[in-house]
Amino acid sequence: MNFNKQIFKTSLFKITSLNSVSVVLKIITGLISSKVIAVFLGAPGMALVGNMRNFFTSVETISTLGFQNGIVKYSAENQENKEGLKKVLSTVFFTLVFASILFGFVLFIFASHWNKEVFGQNSSYGFVFKILALVLPFYVLNLFLISIINGFGKFKPVIFINILGNILGLLVSIVLIYNYNVSGALVSIVVTPALLFFISLYYGSKEFSFKENISWTSFDFSIIKNLSSYSIMALVYGFIGPLVYLAIRNNVIDKLGLEQAGFWSAMERISSNYLLFITTLLSVYFLPKLVLAKDNQETKRVFWSYFKTIIPIFVFGLILIYFLRFLIVKILFTQEMMPVSNLFFWQLVGDVFKAISLILGYQFFAKKMTKAFVITEICSLAILYFSSIYFVEVFQIEGIVMSHALTYGIYLIVLSIYFRKSLF
Repeated sequence: MNFNKQIFKTSLFKITSLNSVSVVLKIITGLISSKVIAVFLGAPGMALVGNMRNFFTSVETISTLGFQNGIVKYSAENQENKEGLKKVLSTVFFTLVFASILFGFVLFIFASHWNKEVFGQNSSYGFVFKILALVLPFYVLNLFLISIINGFGKFKPVIFINILGNILGLLVSIVLIYNYNVSGALVSIVVTPALLFFISLYYGSKEFSFKENISWTSFDFSIIKNLSSYSIMALVYGFIGPLVYLAIRNNVIDKLGLEQAGFWSAMERISSNYLLFITTLLSVYFLPKLVLAKDNQETKRVFWSYFKTIIPIFVFGLILIYFLRFLIVKILFTQEMMPVSNLFFWQLVGDVFKAISLILGYQFFAKKMTKAFVITEICSLAILYFSSIYFVEVFQIEGIVMSHALTYGIYLIVLSIYFRKSLF
């Protein structure tokens, strides 16, 4: 009882209270979306949607050049410096517009190639990539605007944009899936984020003036150089990571079939929903504390406050989820997708390792330890890919979640050794 009181007396839950509304709504809309996909498209549709989401994440990262965290940082630092802010916003704006148009051109011209790579030889969804190419600049500008608003410390508009985005995304996906099935589901993934641009533009115009802050004469190459470290880290986890998952899912489709891949995609959706609580708390509350930590002792206090307060609650929640797994699958999906329940154990084990190791991984961002981050991330992705190939051969679809548990178990051990001075 005293333990619970101690948690709620901290500023942890007070700071994240507003953001929690957005997170909960995102989870609810995500669960409803999963149910709609399961009912109308089944496990095969779930697999195709999973592939498109992985590809879209990679497109997002490469088209924004991984600048998002850097935009937040430099917008915040130059908020009172009009000339400095103008240089930052002008440089980033013109760079992102050029990059998004160039990458959109590549997407459009080679649409049939991307279609085969993402969905297989016999699929006919090339038009989805052409639509993505056309709307990509709007999506990139949406992220640009949100990052600036976030950098200005205007959390309420950011939360409202996220809330409206979740609601809009759900409505668009339901309408398109109902009318166009798989094609509608794929189009909704690429169109909804672009539509958010108009909402972001409305809020962004209240915070700063495009006319006063965007000018070609203020373009400064040194700002791009300063953003490069953020780009490298973002491109590794935001570009290479999703492509590895895409390759793993395509291997499952080749070896076990589209339906089995759909079962794993369903398990991924469940996992991503409850992990939102962890990632949100880390980014909003713990990351700033790690940034401000001046020595190993202060870092150690941040680490162990997370381990003592958040991890026990998270583990208890996962135990509850495991015992309710049959009911969860029945509610979220359909009776035909009940085999998903066989994937819970190793997925949950891996997610415990992941939740524990995430705060250690955030130390890379807090201290801009680019080289160490890139090495550990690439190694973990390599372990995940090759172990999944082997385990699928031996254990079928359960091999995917077993490789997930193995990867994050090793990742946790490696980071514990690397940050041992801050931990022990």
